[in-house]
Amino acid sequence: MGSIHPALPMLLGSLLLPFLSRRWRAAVMIGASAFGLYNLLGAEASDSMSLTLAGFELDLLRVDKLSLLFGYLFHIAAFVIGVYSLHVRSRLEHFTALMYAGSAIGAVFAGDLLTLFFFWELLAVTSVFQIWAAGGAEARHAGIRYLLSHITSGLLLLIGLIMKHQSGEGWGFDAMELTGTANWLIFLAFGIKAGFPIAHTWIVDAYPAATATGTLVLSAFTTKVAVYCFARGFRGADELFYIGAVMCIFPIFYAVIENDLRRVLSYSMVNQIGFMLIGIGIGSDLAFNGAVAHAFADVIFKGLLFMTMGAVYMRLGTAKGTDLGGLYKSMPWTTFFCIIGALSISAAPFFSAFVTKTMIMQGAADRDLTWLWMVMLFASSGVLEHAGVKIPFFAFFAHDSGQRPKEAPINMRLAMAVSSVLCILIGVFYKQFYALLPEATTYSPYSFTHVVTQYQLLVFSAVAVFGLMLMGKYPAEVRSVNLDADAIWRKGLLGIWKKGLHPVFLAASAVEERFLAWAPKAVVRQFGHRLPRLPIFKEWAGGAVVVLITLMLGAYLGLVLFA
Repeated sequence: MGSIHPALPMLLGSLLLPFLSRRWRAAVMIGASAFGLYNLLGAEASDSMSLTLAGFELDLLRVDKLSLLFGYLFHIAAFVIGVYSLHVRSRLEHFTALMYAGSAIGAVFAGDLLTLFFFWELLAVTSVFQIWAAGGAEARHAGIRYLLSHITSGLLLLIGLIMKHQSGEGWGFDAMELTGTANWLIFLAFGIKAGFPIAHTWIVDAYPAATATGTLVLSAFTTKVAVYCFARGFRGADELFYIGAVMCIFPIFYAVIENDLRRVLSYSMVNQIGFMLIGIGIGSDLAFNGAVAHAFADVIFKGLLFMTMGAVYMRLGTAKGTDLGGLYKSMPWTTFFCIIGALSISAAPFFSAFVTKTMIMQGAADRDLTWLWMVMLFASSGVLEHAGVKIPFFAFFAHDSGQRPKEAPINMRLAMAVSSVLCILIGVFYKQFYALLPEATTYSPYSFTHVVTQYQLLVFSAVAVFGLMLMGKYPAEVRSVNLDADAIWRKGLLGIWKKGLHPVFLAASAVEERFLAWAPKAVVRQFGHRLPRLPIFKEWAGGAVVVLITLMLGAYLGLVLFA
């Protein structure tokens, strides 16, 4: 690999994009990811890179099989995103997307928590523009909420690493026990980015509000960086498989009643991350391999599904099931690629999830966690329902909406084709894929029992779904807003603002107005000039957010000073 840090090609490439034409931007985006992958292929476990900054020794680069796997993944994802977004005219989207990808790569190769924190925050700052680029009030507000979640995560990580350093543990990024305040804060920081229950709402709130390409970009990096961090720092933590079990189950019930198909995929992402956390929590070689392998596969097949919905959204301006149907007649290639993605996420034999998810389930069985195996079995049938059937059926078949949009642009179809091929290659050439995993394994997913069991699951689940549809018992697609956990804290914060902070601010504003009414005259009499009016307590749209961020910063400073 030489002396080039894996994140450098994309970070430097992103700085060029604002000054280039669309054609050259496309060349730089694709070229940076291709060159970065080529550079990474020469990496060795002995490679390292350090930097002394403000008296601190930073470990910028740690190369092992775990970081390499995620490095390969993020370069492939960046390449596909570059192809998919060739038609995009926005310099801002291209610039922030490539820097976002570079930040993710920097995070997975970080050798210490301080370096991780730098890329952790860069992830948040760059990714939010994929939401704001969509324009409009919905995207603006979703972006603010998204940023607030990730600022919270960053503050928790910063407090945790400073507390570790002050306690004499240093800030090395290695295996951590879930003991002590510092490690728990770091655990929660990772959890927010991974979409822990209650904290998951930033995913289903922000992703559908992003641009057609922005949703794909967002789906590829942030949550998988968090999965990597859990794999690096908390392997074998039992708390993770309990949390993962909850994440596997509850999104299914939201996805089945959700009308916005991009939001359905967002709930599906939370569900799939649950499988990954279960594997990390179990911690055995087989389950751990399954977790990181499933993260790799998920970026590709979930990205493929997001690409198909992005193409639909770009052509029609909507991804709501009530407004779609019959699109296979004018978008046959997008329909075909969507079905490939649906088969992959449903873990059909010879597709990617079949050879990844099964390792996690077998890991639970090997540890005699029967209840957990049953949870994952139920969750797998739910995945087939909401991602394997609902997404392609309601978007491209079901009732005929009468709309005949153009097929997706050629660059979008090419990106979808690349992802489709990868979904099949992973499922067929699983031995070569397993060789990239952190732990050596001789596991074979294509045993007679597993193949038969999976076919039974797929067939009976599909029969159940279509049977309910025929009987009129399946939840109909309706225009509605489904309340999630964010309703609690949104209303709670609004209540605090209206009943607590807002009256104080109004009173302060009234006092200020009175002061400014007479102070200039007194100043003129005393000093011969007028005091400028500075209404520091005036309301504005982001007032509540700023107050909350200020309070969090104050709490952080208090902890740092008195820890």
